[in-house]
Amino acid sequence: MTAGCNQVLDAPAWSAPDADGICEQRLDVGAKSTLRGKRLRRAFSEIPLDPAIWPVDRRELLILWLKSGDTRRKWETLLKLAGHQRHSLAHELLSALLKSGGIMLTEETRGRGHWKVLWVDFLQLAELRHKLGLPDTEAALASLQALSRQPFNNTGLQAAGEALLNLPPVIALARLALLRALDSWISQQRFGTRRDFALFARNGTKSLTAAEWTWLEAQVGLAEFGIERHTPALWLRAPLVLHMPDGYLDLRVIPDCIALTPDTLRSITHITGSIQQWRIVENRTSFERAARQFGDTDAVLWLPGFAPSWWIEAVTHLLEKARAPALIACDPDPAGIDIALIASRIWDTANQPWQPWGMDIATLQNLPSQQTLNKNDYERLQRQLASDLPAVFATLAKWMLDNDCKGEQEGAI
Repeated sequence: MTAGCNQVLDAPAWSAPDADGICEQRLDVGAKSTLRGKRLRRAFSEIPLDPAIWPVDRRELLILWLKSGDTRRKWETLLKLAGHQRHSLAHELLSALLKSGGIMLTEETRGRGHWKVLWVDFLQLAELRHKLGLPDTEAALASLQALSRQPFNNTGLQAAGEALLNLPPVIALARLALLRALDSWISQQRFGTRRDFALFARNGTKSLTAAEWTWLEAQVGLAEFGIERHTPALWLRAPLVLHMPDGYLDLRVIPDCIALTPDTLRSITHITGSIQQWRIVENRTSFERAARQFGDTDAVLWLPGFAPSWWIEAVTHLLEKARAPALIACDPDPAGIDIALIASRIWDTANQPWQPWGMDIATLQNLPSQQTLNKNDYERLQRQLASDLPAVFATLAKWMLDNDCKGEQEGAI
């Protein structure tokens, strides 16, 4: 049943409904015989839209049109989204939406004997998106506004976050969540591949779209924050020989350090040679120094911050083939404790002993310089001390909290 247009809007400028229930309002029209001007059109149907009963191809195209969350779209843009093969389908969908009251053609111009649609307003956007399984735009906007008020730990991300407010809410919220994940990634000093970051941000290694990767790269430069596009590598030096199905690699001839890919390390069948211990070093400069100093008797590994999954897998495999205790050296700071704990679990799982190296109060006090704790440091220390923290780290954590002090490994190793 269709109500009269003038009754619904109490606007005499609207025409009576035509045979399809569509009302019309003429704008900027001079003499009727000129056939010029603009018009608006819509229906006032009381029948609710139900895309679930529509043909699949029509429903899929409507989802494409509504994904941005914009209530107003250019008809030209909607046609481009449909593509040449779905040109007729786009016109059919537009007509169906118009007759059912789902849209209003807010600007049509007259020219060359026919009307041309310029703009389309979606009148039941939230309801349609819900029925199509799309996110709630209004809820996304509310979440976006709340989340955007929270400052970033890394101030370099602030501008990128503010620029998102110009995008449709659903897209902006998804990208802001990625920036928040990147902020945490940076604060935790993580390193890894794009798949590692995707897993960290969204619990899936392929969860980011190509458009999202392009946007992230343009905004912040991913490599700068330890997110690599290409195959990662484990840096090490050790007096060992790595045996593989098709040969062997003698690390004893390496005078400083070498990088091996996860696939190379995975192919190791057994290891010959002996080491006194594994030395795990987080700071890259400190690692290179330790590799030259201890690499002829010990196996020295670079730990790239919060150990990514590939690193844990690779080191676990190495430890299975060359069992020995570990010394773990990270920054004597709150994040360094968490980084060292992640690495230590590899040795715990293998029932091998480990202990910190250069992560004690005396080392921190004797550093050339120290830094004061920030808000994240305080929160991390309080969280650590409330947990079952190993005694070797609990002492350091309490001292840092009591003395408002932390340091960097490079000054000690």
